[in-house]
Amino acid sequence: MISSLRQPSIGITGSDVVLRRTHATTLQTRSFLPSLSRGSALRSSSMVSVHKPLHLASVGVGGSFGMKNFENLGRGDDLVKCGAYEADKSEIEGAATPSEAAKKVKIGIYFATWWALNVVFNIYNKKVLNAYPYPWLTSTLSLACGSLMMLISWATRIAEAPKTDLDFWKSLFPVAVAHTIGHVAATVSMSKVAVSFTHIIKSGEPAFSVLVSRFILGESFPAQVYLSLLPIIGGCALAAVTELNFNMVGFMGAMISNLAFVFRNIFSKKGMKGKSVSGMNYYACLSILSLAILTPFAIAVEGPQMWAAGWQTAVSQVGPQLVWWVAAQSVFYHLYNQVSYMSLDEISPLTFSIGNTMKRISVIVSSIIIFQTPVQPVNALGAAIAVFGTFLYSQAKQ
Repeated sequence: MISSLRQPSIGITGSDVVLRRTHATTLQTRSFLPSLSRGSALRSSSMVSVHKPLHLASVGVGGSFGMKNFENLGRGDDLVKCGAYEADKSEIEGAATPSEAAKKVKIGIYFATWWALNVVFNIYNKKVLNAYPYPWLTSTLSLACGSLMMLISWATRIAEAPKTDLDFWKSLFPVAVAHTIGHVAATVSMSKVAVSFTHIIKSGEPAFSVLVSRFILGESFPAQVYLSLLPIIGGCALAAVTELNFNMVGFMGAMISNLAFVFRNIFSKKGMKGKSVSGMNYYACLSILSLAILTPFAIAVEGPQMWAAGWQTAVSQVGPQLVWWVAAQSVFYHLYNQVSYMSLDEISPLTFSIGNTMKRISVIVSSIIIFQTPVQPVNALGAAIAVFGTFLYSQAKQ
């Protein structure tokens, strides 16, 4: 903007301005700004905004810009013109906020870590279940390991312990129940069928989300959301029908896991409003509460006698490395879930949904390669359609 100011002779204060000529001439200088007295401010026909700082672009005297015109001060022309522009907010805060490039790198690291940890967990989890088919105990050990890791982190102050109260745990309880059911059901599924098949069926989770929200919560969605469910349902059905190692228990386990995780998300949204707990600590508390819920059921369903007998058989067949497999699947289960909750703090739900879709692709492909799972072309087509439908759903939902 351009401001024209007239003043009587007043000396400039601030940094010195030295104008050197052939003859050293002392210049009588004038202030660029008027007196900010209350009276003059009220009489002013226009006011300068103070919400944004002004950058001085040019200064001129007597109608033309340039420092040379300071010579004219005191020669009858006391008009001082200042050219300035308002600073953009990004110029002020740019140094304080991380750049977009740094943010993208951070999100990329989160995604790469999340996918890699999830792939490693699924591989070791399947190895354990093939040799030691006790999904209830395996699920319990996963939660126990994560809970122990976080309790040690809080005790040693590696991580800051969350500040919780009774209301927090009450609101977390239904989330933990749904999380426990979903976790056990998915483990049962993987103990009966291939990892790739379990994740193909679990890619149908958006369909359960829409149906539960529509018929139980009464929410409505745009037409494109409902249309995106067609390839999800069709792809999952095609993959299930053409699965060479189809097992009804494995199929139902994956379906129950889908339904349970949908309710977990719903309860989480309702119960965690206004709670200031970080993603890492939130999942840690969820693991601890889920462990308390699951342990008595695991003992009742399988029991120590079955575990001991099965362990002896598994060690005799596999060897001592079974211990490392169990430890690896337990540690990586906690780590991949923890990273996923931490990433949810940094990214939008849409980005998270896309990342979750890509995660399933990485797990399906890697498990097929590592375990050499036989896949028919029609089965692969069904998996691709289901995963693509999940991607369309994440776009339409937004």
